[in-house]
Amino acid sequence: MAEKKEVMTLERLEEIWMSPYGKGKVPDYSQLYPHYHPDCLFHDSVQSFRGRDPFIQMCERLEKRCSEIYMDIHSMGQNGGNIFFVEWTMTVSFRGTPLTPIHGATRLNVDEDGLISLHRDYYDLWGDSLDAIPVMGKMYRWFMHNVMG
Repeated sequence: MAEKKEVMTLERLEEIWMSPYGKGKVPDYSQLYPHYHPDCLFHDSVQSFRGRDPFIQMCERLEKRCSEIYMDIHSMGQNGGNIFFVEWTMTVSFRGTPLTPIHGATRLNVDEDGLISLHRDYYDLWGDSLDAIPVMGKMYRWFMHNVMG
């Protein structure tokens, strides 16, 4: 008899997405790994790769580099099918730096087996990070406004 496939719902996704986090600690992302397809595609403003193993390696690097990370979800949506969107703020303290909020959104595609096959993060790493440094943040925002439009 065929194994029953798990259907991804907004409620289930929120439970999965938030499972690693708790304020005042570094998350344990290992709870996410079983929900990612072995050949998933990950892409953000820093990197792009294919496969669950590189995803695990990225998460482990993040865990080592940070003294604290937590996530706040502002909204979640589903296109009626297998595409989900999550709007979030991830607050991060890289070792020796103050807590810095990074605002972003994620698109997740889920396959017919309920596994995440595409994880695409959208965020302004440099703007949000440099805003925490008074002079650099103002210079960056000036540059973006006056040079980039």
